[in-house]
Amino acid sequence: MAIYFGSTGFVEIKRGNSRPFTSSLDPADVNTTKKRFSVDFSSGSILTGDQLKIATKDGSNLELVSGHSHPDGRWYVHIDDAGGLKLYNSFAPALAGDASTALSLVTPSSTKDITVESQGTRYRTLGKVREFEITTTRETVDINSLGEDFRQRYERGMISGQGSMQCIWQHRVFQGDTISILEPEFPVYLAQLAVRLEQGADFLGRFFIYHDPAQTKTSVWYEAECFVTNVAISVPAAGVVEASIDFVTTGNIALHTGQPPAYLLQENTDKILQEDGLGILLEDPTS
Repeated sequence: MAIYFGSTGFVEIKRGNSRPFTSSLDPADVNTTKKRFSVDFSSGSILTGDQLKIATKDGSNLELVSGHSHPDGRWYVHIDDAGGLKLYNSFAPALAGDASTALSLVTPSSTKDITVESQGTRYRTLGKVREFEITTTRETVDINSLGEDFRQRYERGMISGQGSMQCIWQHRVFQGDTISILEPEFPVYLAQLAVRLEQGADFLGRFFIYHDPAQTKTSVWYEAECFVTNVAISVPAAGVVEASIDFVTTGNIALHTGQPPAYLLQENTDKILQEDGLGILLEDPTS
């Protein structure tokens, strides 16, 4: 008889895509010395760690990143306390926000109208999770007054889910921290989602009940679209600061067993697509 311990479980989350917004890139707002620029955007529209797609509206070259001669580009962003933006080629340096690793910028020749949108590209392990729980509920629906088509659709009930996570609080890279190759997501991101009015508080989650790195085909996990409903920060005088995050599922929720999907990626973490537009799996989970 097999017995599982929670030490093999973990949580992965993926940032959701946002609605694009329009702004202006002004030459005076680009500081090439500090590798920093600014655009007008509503508070909460962009968060540190987001991968941004920045494009010119008229199709002209986006004069922003040194050596980049295309109408658009994708980079990870760090936002400082004053709302300034620095761009990076990868996720981990964007969280740290170090100017030495930021991309060099150029001053645009003129003001350009641009569109900006954040795009989620991959799942990342949520760091500092102490425990999590997830509950699934089948809701029954009174179908007596429904037509035949609706009756067939709802007669088996509807699945909904909710859950919570307990995390040790961390919001940035501290001195001496070593960010692993997994590039973990910090709990602060979920707290930011709770107060993000412009773009919503949704994320995609994978909740691993059991995962054996040596035998990935035996993994068991829930996968669902989720919405943050509550974040509580506990600050004891003589203890570790912790965050308690509550969420509900907003779409389909599924319980998977076997091998988690992994896709062949380009250097910028975008998927390499097949002719039908789907990503190429590194290994067929059903084989």
